Amino acid sequence: MKFDEAYSGNVFIKSADSYNEADAVIYGMPMDWTVSWRPGSRFGPARIREASVGLEEYSPYLDRELDDIRYYDAGDIPLPFGNAGKSLDLIAGFVRQLLADGKIPAGMGGEHLVSLPVMKEVAAVHEDLAIIHIDAHTDLRTEYEGEEHSHSTPIRKIADIIGPRNVHSFGIRSGMKEEFEWARENGMHISKFDVLEPLKEVLPSLSGRPVYVTIDIDVLDPAHAPGTGTVDCGGITSRELLASIHEIARSGVRVAGFDLVEVAPVYDPSEQTVNTASKLFREMLLGFVK
Repeated sequence: MKFDEAYSGNVFIKSADSYNEADAVIYGMPMDWTVSWRPGSRFGPARIREASVGLEEYSPYLDRELDDIRYYDAGDIPLPFGNAGKSLDLIAGFVRQLLADGKIPAGMGGEHLVSLPVMKEVAAVHEDLAIIHIDAHTDLRTEYEGEEHSHSTPIRKIADIIGPRNVHSFGIRSGMKEEFEWARENGMHISKFDVLEPLKEVLPSLSGRPVYVTIDIDVLDPAHAPGTGTVDCGGITSRELLASIHEIARSGVRVAGFDLVEVAPVYDPSEQTVNTASKLFREMLLGFVK
């Protein structure tokens, strides 16, 4: 793929014109082939880009503006509809090239399964990788109704690769009893219900390490983000999620890649969810791309 010719549509606000000069590369993973409830997250990346037009370029939280960093929007990866296996392979190949070129992968989903090939590729480059996973759901199943390619499995699969003790989940409020038991028995960190305070406790232990950050928009309470496939009441506020992103940004970890997934615009005609996701992504860019 010629990255400078990858996408001809709208791009995230202030995207650079040159792939070669960028430190981070934005890309969409428009896949919702394995969702267990409501489809539609494949339309998330395009709508997040469109909503970014309404953003301010300056973050008063971080005292940085988008002109301070260099990033390129390569557009959506073309994925074959309904073919999960091939789609994951294509995502892996795309990200492998980004990493070979020294870029920070900055992904937008799509269902949460799209994070798996990205995390695997980043782990292949960074042997001491840790995962920060912010989500309503454990995503620790080995399969869903007989299908191992499922948006309910990516955290279990990456834990099997890098070791459960290197995976840290926050905001979890939904999952099978067996998933919580597996995490406890294998030394994986799960913070139930809250994100910010337990994150503050964990981050010092990750100082100096490469970290991949994956955020599922459904960690937010449906009052803050109704536009997602698997809504779950009792979530955190958008203010807490913003503060959590800033806490990671100010910590001593080195973000080796990140994504924001599971935005399904069709379920939110108010466009609150895509506008929230767009601002969250701006803060991730400004906080994680040094």
